[in-house]
Amino acid sequence: MGKNILLCGVGGQGTLLASNLLAECAMEAGFDVKKSEIHGMAQRGGSVVSHVRFGERICSPIIRKGECDILLAFEELEALRWTEYLKPGGLVLSNAQNILPMSVSAGNARYPKNITETLAKISAEVTSVDAIGKARELGNQKCLNVVLLGVLARRIDEIKPEIWPEMIKKMVPQRLQELNLKAFKTGWELA
Repeated sequence: MGKNILLCGVGGQGTLLASNLLAECAMEAGFDVKKSEIHGMAQRGGSVVSHVRFGERICSPIIRKGECDILLAFEELEALRWTEYLKPGGLVLSNAQNILPMSVSAGNARYPKNITETLAKISAEVTSVDAIGKARELGNQKCLNVVLLGVLARRIDEIKPEIWPEMIKKMVPQRLQELNLKAFKTGWELA
């Protein structure tokens, strides 16, 4: 039996780096890992989704609907869009941030209200954190992805805690390592 984690966000939030770090940490922990990503209009603020699966033996990189253990959402509406992938009793970890899609900005649609409450009805557990606020407190909102990774890491017992900072040092440019290590620790403490 493996672990299925779906990461979803909006282009520019660092979803792909977070999924790469997660996959590398799982491999370092000795698991077979498969990863797949979709980032069509990501550079224009579109949806970005990564499937990360790890376990003893993983055959496919794609998580089937209804089989996701953890949904890590970098934006609340993205969490709502991808809930059909959650398994019964799945966990939603969400950044408490709203990024208006083009349809809302243009006045053609409304941004849903009470997303966290809606998610709570769908999932067994929803944790919403102000990752963007914590990243801004650290001096760079671009590290919100690593804040969220810290929140996620606290919920993954299969990967030893010391592996995460090792992989951050390995995969993040040296000039950004200190910031990202602080961001990870901040997320870990938020969880």
